[in-house]
Amino acid sequence: MSTARVKRTPPPSGLIIVDKPAGWTSHDVVAKLRGIAGTRKVGHAGTLDPMATGVLVVGVEKATRLLGHLALTQKGYDATIRLGQSTNTDDAEGEIIATLSAADVAEESLRKGVATLTGPIMQIPPQVSAIKVNGERAYKRARAGEEVELKSRPVTVSAFEITDIRRHGDLIDVDASVSCSSGTYIRALARDLGADLGTGGHLTSLRRTRVGPYDLSMAHTLEELSADCVILPMADAVAAVFPRRDVTAEEASSVAHGGRLPSLGLGSGPIGVFGPDGMLLALVEEHGGITKSLAVFVS
Repeated sequence: MSTARVKRTPPPSGLIIVDKPAGWTSHDVVAKLRGIAGTRKVGHAGTLDPMATGVLVVGVEKATRLLGHLALTQKGYDATIRLGQSTNTDDAEGEIIATLSAADVAEESLRKGVATLTGPIMQIPPQVSAIKVNGERAYKRARAGEEVELKSRPVTVSAFEITDIRRHGDLIDVDASVSCSSGTYIRALARDLGADLGTGGHLTSLRRTRVGPYDLSMAHTLEELSADCVILPMADAVAAVFPRRDVTAEEASSVAHGGRLPSLGLGSGPIGVFGPDGMLLALVEEHGGITKSLAVFVS
């Protein structure tokens, strides 16, 4: 009996917008989608904690080269913050390490606290985070009992809006909608809001509603993807996020081989370059009057 494997046709390159379930790591989702899509070339843009649900952008085949650029886009979240308790992870997955009554916190004080955390701010990431400290992930050091010293870094919270306030004795649950820059920790916002109010605080639920232009209306559950693996073509994915530049056949040939083009003043970030037939050729950036290739998608 022959043991030769049947070679599967690789899927088209593109993005899969997943509605991640609670309890799954982002790596779990990637592993599942490798089986669904039938390829090892799968990656994700912007990790979601296991507790969190919502939009996870996954790249398939050549689209994995887009992920580092997509991860830098604006994100949106719906969150619930519990005031009156602090945990060692700044979320509900950790152990409660302090309890201070929030019963006397007035709504006006709460809204002022949220306003203080809106706009350009300096934020210290959670101890249990994936940031590397001396070459090792902070969460590994923290879980080994080490006190990890993380530096504050600039992030931008463009919107932090309270949508509901619920009081439960000494505790307050605050529902909020947040729009923020890449690298912002919603757990840290919960921690810092509690600290500012003198009650402590942690995150009890988190749902990512948007990554750049990709929102929940475009997302599919893993069950839905198992039945029909919807892949957003790379050309559509790039055109939705980055400025577009259409080139001639001659320019397309040059770009395909890593050639440079004169700048057109399209911006400082990535630019999608498309051939006369509408095919995505490359991501480039403008620098010093010319373009420089970030990723080339044709061979």
